[in-house]
Amino acid sequence: MTLGYLVPEFPGQTHAFFWREIAAIEAAGRPVRLYSTRRPAPGSCPHAFADAATRRTTYLFPPRLGPTALRLLAPPGRAGRALAYLAGLDQTGAMGRAKLMALLPSAAMLVADARRHGVTHLHIHSCANAAHLGALAWILGDLPYSLTLHGDLPVYGTDHAAKMKHARFVAAVTRPLAQQIADVSPATDAPVIWMGVDCARFAPRPHPANPSLTVATVARLNPVKGHRFFLQAMAQLRDQGLQVDYHIAGDGSEGPAIQAEIARLGLKGQVHMLGALDEDGVLALLHRVDALALTSIGQGEAAPVTVMEAMSCGLPVICSRIGGTPDMITDGTDGFLVDQQDVGAIANRLTRLARDPDLAARMGQAARASAESLFDSHANARKLLARIDEG
Repeated sequence: MTLGYLVPEFPGQTHAFFWREIAAIEAAGRPVRLYSTRRPAPGSCPHAFADAATRRTTYLFPPRLGPTALRLLAPPGRAGRALAYLAGLDQTGAMGRAKLMALLPSAAMLVADARRHGVTHLHIHSCANAAHLGALAWILGDLPYSLTLHGDLPVYGTDHAAKMKHARFVAAVTRPLAQQIADVSPATDAPVIWMGVDCARFAPRPHPANPSLTVATVARLNPVKGHRFFLQAMAQLRDQGLQVDYHIAGDGSEGPAIQAEIARLGLKGQVHMLGALDEDGVLALLHRVDALALTSIGQGEAAPVTVMEAMSCGLPVICSRIGGTPDMITDGTDGFLVDQQDVGAIANRLTRLARDPDLAARMGQAARASAESLFDSHANARKLLARIDEG
């Protein structure tokens, strides 16, 4: 009953929650065999588990084809059905369908490896091309599969109904995403299963009072994460005589632009750029700040794990209304929800936390209770396994 577990370009900077789920699945007694589409760039995963995860992972591209895989690709049989699947992707252009042909050898390698290692089900954490890979593995070798959707469907390409047609289920990490699945593939079972946090490890810890309200953002440095709106709110409060210290953890292409915005707003003494942190570093950061902010914009944000981690550590959060965050946060109780790009609202919520420590403490306690109820990685791993076993 080994479970195959596929994550594209694993392990990466934002993949700590996958590693937690793998550990929770194995703690529940289910062996896991790890797969990924391709090996990530060296140094792209700052976490302590990176080497262990890389050693355990079988990379499917470029494919290595043994006799079993070659037999699966031999015409006319199932290989013909796989080609028909690709030809029938009517939302994908001819060039795109031609590129997807490269998945066929990888799908054959996946089936052969799964048979060799007793993998009875494949769970794929993506609804992009990795989902096509799962569908092709099903066509070539009857390997049952399921998917998890982590963000708005348009981010993951097209032809979603084809990807999902033979999936045992397609889990969604929020209710709005489950509705998107229902809209494109009404017959698909779409349970909501959160990606979780280890609540025993990410737990509240008392720390000395900071001299001013201290807030962290843990996210890749990308325009969609909205760091600039938080910085602008800080500048508003500074002009009103209220200081906020801001710690930014993450790496990415937006780094120079964030540095330029800090300089433009005159916030150099208040903002600390920490770079990418491993899981221990993130936990240490959450244990020394007063709140977490994630002021993201656009699409692609679903159920931010950094919000789960902060809430589990007993921190109030200030978060954009985006993706499933309204499912995660009860506004004014265990955190604050603000409209995207609403600098004034961000500044207002920061002022409330800074001037009312009792409010911040109550919200932190409520956040911890919400995390234990909703986000525990062991409980959610058991839910995932239960869905897999139902088939």
